[in-house]
Amino acid sequence: MFTQQTVIAIGKILPAVVAPAIVADLHYDPAWIGAYFGLSAFFALLIQMSCGSFIVQHGALRVSQAALVLLALGTAITIEGSFLVFAISAIVGGGAALSTPASSHLLGRYAPARYAPLVFSLKQTAVPAGLLLGGFVGPLLTGWMDWRGAMLVTAAICVVCAAALEPLREEFDNDRRPAHAFRLSDIKGTFTSVMATRELRALSFACFAFNAVQTVATTYFVIYLTTLGYTLAAAGVVFSVAVAVAIPGRILWGWVGSVYVTPRVVMAVLAFGMAASAAFIGLYEASWTVLVIGLGAAAMSVTALSWHGILLSEAARLAPEGQRGSVTGGVLSFGQLGAMLMPLVYSALLGVTGSYRVGFIVCGLPALLVGFDLLRGGRRA
Repeated sequence: MFTQQTVIAIGKILPAVVAPAIVADLHYDPAWIGAYFGLSAFFALLIQMSCGSFIVQHGALRVSQAALVLLALGTAITIEGSFLVFAISAIVGGGAALSTPASSHLLGRYAPARYAPLVFSLKQTAVPAGLLLGGFVGPLLTGWMDWRGAMLVTAAICVVCAAALEPLREEFDNDRRPAHAFRLSDIKGTFTSVMATRELRALSFACFAFNAVQTVATTYFVIYLTTLGYTLAAAGVVFSVAVAVAIPGRILWGWVGSVYVTPRVVMAVLAFGMAASAAFIGLYEASWTVLVIGLGAAAMSVTALSWHGILLSEAARLAPEGQRGSVTGGVLSFGQLGAMLMPLVYSALLGVTGSYRVGFIVCGLPALLVGFDLLRGGRRA
């Protein structure tokens, strides 16, 4: 699951990493990036709301393979270069959202209950690992070939990873129920299940705010640095080094949430941290040193890119038996809603103000509100 999540993360971040090259080649407005990721998040939302039945019917590992193949297809077709094909790519690539509910279903079966936050966090370190690799490899492949070559190489890696998972199906898909068919009512059932209790509602709203900050940061940070005078390669290095902080960060938060304090308190701290770091990044000046800019990016990384494991473990813990994939998908669908709306808000602010700064500050406000909500809920509990 770590391996497939790493490859998924590389494929998802690649369009943002090579965006300056795409913009220069095709003469697109930079605001298209927000529209691309917003459209992808919308279809990811629909997929995660309905994925529970597919996981039960076909097995979590098969669904993981499907996520990789869909991402490969969505990535490969971008080489055509038109707006229409980029839109289709965003839709098809949104199928990569299947990977997290599927892996949560598997880990929920095998992880010891007490250490679930740590186990989920260890698996979720694959996301910053993938972002780190994407930040390094994307500009290198673009410089060596071009952005189209980078897309095709990444698509091929996704297909190879999907094929490599096949021998594991006998063990990890032994709980599948082929007779369990998908019904449209399953979407309503998923929504109802995550709205049924205050704990799951709070997780859903937190996922919305956290994913909103994360998506804006990963989508616009590299191109933001290029407007401050950084080359694409230099901006990619800063991004990758900062993202590397999220790897020990996720493990740290999972360990703290397993041993010392409740996961809810940890998530509240992360909410305040990502709101503050987003505001700080919005204050960047071209005259600032690389160290200061890197510290702001690292603060964003250790908060906005490090919450996944502890939130997913809580969703799996609160889910009824046999519904971990469905409930996790429902919670994550709210995250996809944040990932869909906030880049569109950012694009609108960029179009109106012409400034990359305002969007970073605004995107942190929902996380600030969620932080207070989590603390209030924790005191009542």
